[in-house]
Amino acid sequence: MGSSRNDSYWKPRGKSKVSYKKWQRASIKQIESDVRKQLSSKPQRLAHSISVARTSERLACLYGVDPYLARVAGLLHDWDKVVPNDELVARAKKLKIDVGVPLGSAMPLLHGMVAARELPKRYPKLPKEVWHAIGCHTSAAKDMGPLDMVLFVADGIEPLRRPSKGIQETRDMVGKAPLEDVFWNAFVGGIVYVLQGGRYLLPRTIDIYNSLARERARRGRS
Repeated sequence: MGSSRNDSYWKPRGKSKVSYKKWQRASIKQIESDVRKQLSSKPQRLAHSISVARTSERLACLYGVDPYLARVAGLLHDWDKVVPNDELVARAKKLKIDVGVPLGSAMPLLHGMVAARELPKRYPKLPKEVWHAIGCHTSAAKDMGPLDMVLFVADGIEPLRRPSKGIQETRDMVGKAPLEDVFWNAFVGGIVYVLQGGRYLLPRTIDIYNSLARERARRGRS
């Protein structure tokens, strides 16, 4: 996918080009080719994945995170979005994924969790940090590392996302606030969006929120 006309209204500040090693360039090229084939039936999802990858890369450069890992995590994060719901639930059951409620209630989260457990066999050279980030890119986690935060934020603010007040607030923080604050704003904004829409909020989301809020309070962050 080429750049969209929407790219003009927002781009994260920082480097847009990265000097990769030869093997990294080859890896990115191969993974992007695989993703294009995997998501070929959903062109908008494909465009989103490539946009998330580029946004993740830029955020990584801004915040001292490995841009290669951010780029490939962005490319692969929605790999299983083409999988039918019943098959996704069946795979999650086989993988013994437990979200504390019936898996059907957690459908929006399963694609990342399943991919994070199945794709390492396909891409054994990618480190566990990539799979952790993919596994929690929609739900967040109690142990969010820098790469996790980069992917979570990029997924929510990439340029193809239609702007909203919450998304714009997060975009405006990029490059001005610490990464953990940018992530927190995106995470809380996502919860507010779910609540305002009258959607089901997983109990584990509340647990993650409380855990992260306690840690922020301990560190003196509001």
